[in-house]
Amino acid sequence: MPMTTIGIIREGKTPADNRVALTPAQCKWLLKNFPSLSILVQPSEKRCFSDREYERAGAMLTEDLSGATYLFGIKEVPIQCILESKTYLFFSHTKKLQPYNQQLFHTLMKKKTTLIDYECLEHDDGQRIIGFGFFAGVVGAHNGIMAYGKRTGTFNLKRVYKQKNFKELIHSYFEIKLPPIKIAVTGSGRVAHGIMEVLNLMGVREAEPDEYRSTVFSYPVYTQLKAGDLFKNRITGGYNREEFHTNHQDYRCLFESYTSCTDILLNGIYWEEGMERLFDAAAVKQPEFRIVTIADITDDAFGSIPINLGDQTIEDPVYGVDKTSLQKTAPYLANGVDVIAVGNLPNELPKDASRYFGEQLIKFILEDLLVKGSSPILKRATILKDGILTDNYQYMRDYATQ
Repeated sequence: MPMTTIGIIREGKTPADNRVALTPAQCKWLLKNFPSLSILVQPSEKRCFSDREYERAGAMLTEDLSGATYLFGIKEVPIQCILESKTYLFFSHTKKLQPYNQQLFHTLMKKKTTLIDYECLEHDDGQRIIGFGFFAGVVGAHNGIMAYGKRTGTFNLKRVYKQKNFKELIHSYFEIKLPPIKIAVTGSGRVAHGIMEVLNLMGVREAEPDEYRSTVFSYPVYTQLKAGDLFKNRITGGYNREEFHTNHQDYRCLFESYTSCTDILLNGIYWEEGMERLFDAAAVKQPEFRIVTIADITDDAFGSIPINLGDQTIEDPVYGVDKTSLQKTAPYLANGVDVIAVGNLPNELPKDASRYFGEQLIKFILEDLLVKGSSPILKRATILKDGILTDNYQYMRDYATQ
């Protein structure tokens, strides 16, 4: 078998990302189980694992990744760092035709690269294979509950990144007693599972949507609202997943019936242009709008949460939105709704998140990539092949050429 080389990129996007696609322990396992594999690692002071840990695992530290067959990153690769005719795997954030990454996409085409986007790695039924969603859900839920505690003064949660790891974070929940609040959780994927993991650990009980809306509880509760609970066909009143994702305009959103009975919204629903938002921005001006804390974990500015006015940082994750002017303010003000919108939430638990990500990569992707060179899953996730749009992504033609 010919030699194959993996290159692990130093993350170059600002703010700096400290996660990795493969941990040192996973690199060691790969080198042992794939004798014709070598691994190159660009030195980095920002990673959650040190350069020395990669060296001890058997990887070679080097600035020059031109000898690598496959280049693994996490966030978008800076344009000036793109190497000619290489195969890249990272989150490109281009499949929704994001304008802020159009220049990156043009550069990838010009450099004749092959782009395999992690976001597009899916099983046959359309379920995502790998991602950081679970830990985004964990951190987003924690931050949402933390912000509510700060607003009301009823309890105090420490920041996630000040904990050593996920296990230590879990232990911190045993001493928290939440008031009888109502929490709406949207979504059904990894993000929602991360959210519900935290809520269950905090002793929040689940309630069915109808019961949640109609009952006053003496203890904290949450309800999970999946796409089928939130969206209904305007004519038939039913829900069909395929139809919904193909024809968003035929579906209306029912979430506004929850805004008068919810204290905290933890948003993990997938959203794209054309879908109805969970509520109209003007709804927050109404006296019956009860929500005071929103963690928009999927984090689409002006997307499913119309008062998501843009990202904050891990260090300063919460801002307020004035209910009258709908302008950004300081958090925790009387006439405001507090919003948590951070694009790199899993960075607060980088080692746990990276281990989980690498495990999925090894389990479902790497053997096909390293041994067979391809698979139906990899083909479906390949947006560019040698700089040319593949058949599955012809809808991006204007984006690629304008």
